Amino acid sequence: MRHHAPRTDLATHSVENQSEPLVGVNWYSDDAMLRDALARNGADVHADRLSSMGAEIGSDSVQDLARIANENPPKFKPFDRFGHRIDEVEFHPAYHALMELGLSHGVSSAAWTEKQAPHSLHAALLMLMGTADAGVCCPQSMTYASVPALKKSNWTGPWIQGVTSGRYDPRFLPPEDKVGLTLGMAMTEKQGGSDVRANATTAESQDGDVVTLTGHKWFCSAPMSDGFLTLAYEGSGDDAQLSCFLVPRWTPDGERNTIEIQRLKDKLGDRSNASSEIEYKDAWARRVGDPGRGVRTIIEMVNHTRLDCLAGSAGLIRNGAAYAVWHADRRSAFQRRLIDQPLMREVLGELAMEAEAALALAFRVAESFDKAETDPHEAALARLLTPIAKYWICKRAPYLTYEAMEAHGGAGYVEEHPLPRMFRQSPLNAIWEGSGNVIALDVLRALSRDTAARDALAAELAPAFGRHPALDARLNALTQMASGGIGEADARRFAEWSATALTASALIRAGLEPAADAYIGRRIAENPTSLGAGEAAIDHDWLIGRARLGEAS
Repeated sequence: MRHHAPRTDLATHSVENQSEPLVGVNWYSDDAMLRDALARNGADVHADRLSSMGAEIGSDSVQDLARIANENPPKFKPFDRFGHRIDEVEFHPAYHALMELGLSHGVSSAAWTEKQAPHSLHAALLMLMGTADAGVCCPQSMTYASVPALKKSNWTGPWIQGVTSGRYDPRFLPPEDKVGLTLGMAMTEKQGGSDVRANATTAESQDGDVVTLTGHKWFCSAPMSDGFLTLAYEGSGDDAQLSCFLVPRWTPDGERNTIEIQRLKDKLGDRSNASSEIEYKDAWARRVGDPGRGVRTIIEMVNHTRLDCLAGSAGLIRNGAAYAVWHADRRSAFQRRLIDQPLMREVLGELAMEAEAALALAFRVAESFDKAETDPHEAALARLLTPIAKYWICKRAPYLTYEAMEAHGGAGYVEEHPLPRMFRQSPLNAIWEGSGNVIALDVLRALSRDTAARDALAAELAPAFGRHPALDARLNALTQMASGGIGEADARRFAEWSATALTASALIRAGLEPAADAYIGRRIAENPTSLGAGEAAIDHDWLIGRARLGEAS
């Protein structure tokens, strides 16, 4: 571990009692929580790969790249200097360096090129990338999630090979001329939002599955991607069908496609990445999947991006705990280190408990993805577990990131620290790919329509019975709600209760006994309004020790 020496003596005071920056650690090898989560899923076979990325992520240089990329957000360049319409976005070199880092380590490709625990590996790579900068995770996640949709067509051209190449090629060229490709999405419109069936974009047939698109998309993420998956209506009147299309930035004849960027979004967080509004003006596109099956075609892409939402938020929670413990280990107040003070230990213990819980649940979801192709039980479980975990973990992230910030005091509130960037980022995953109400209602629909998923959920929770009276009461209440029918107004309550029960089950299943006991005591038997306000006994030493990184571990 490299310590930062003072540059010079100050005229009025010396700088003491400050924690040094959290750099020079390996965010995989030095993280017992993450290592153990991958070992449980059999993904520790990828330890060398993850350790290599973890060391890079923890370096001074990568942390500087993340800071610089966020201080220099992308710029929209509608025209070149001669007045030609080009619709390009210019990024700082730091952004390109971060994209290269993530794609070369396999954030987008590993799930489709590795055989052993592929989605668990992907989730870990995404978490590590998010430790540096969550903004570049957006295009990398969509590129990863595009593969199931692309496979629904009997044509793939350069697309599947390009998005799984593990190479970053930022050049603005036709896909056939590039060594690596990225894909974005353009689904939502102003009048519809999450209700994509309210879309107004139209597709006019040209030749077979080739169409031209006309319409406006309110959110087009990563507009410099090589192509976008989008939804549009084919036909007219009562015969109109919502289909899915791939819209490349270049047409097959080597011309720029008529996708006009209207503006870039000025977002709360995710500032290193560009999000935009676009217009399709007779844009060339090709159908993906069957006509009229647009939502069905993209549903697997949605599920994979939801895995990334919950994994990204779990990583954010885990990082907040690491930063808070790192600081409290090195900072003193009132003649004692922060970490030795009883009330701070309550807060840190629960923050570490929440990090352990989020990782346990997130990697349980990733495990179900790993096994879905060969195990019908796991495939059914994934359909219900994914929205439940997405709902809960993503909603916990903003509050827990704030608590990590508060543990630092004013030092955590200034922009030199990564925590303000993390805090601005923290609400995103709860909004993207279905906000809270949409996700909670998705849980109810899956529960009512999918008998296999309902049975898989019951089987997943069954081993947790008998652990604690409060957990038994929660499990019985869930059973009663599921059998008696759940009204829409109760959807959030069911999602939250099932998420906390599944989290307890995941911790028990993982053999993390102190974390399981603490979680059941503080999140199910009790319901305190803030960290450190509960009564149930918890093992502070064990929990805080698990949250330490580097030389303090």
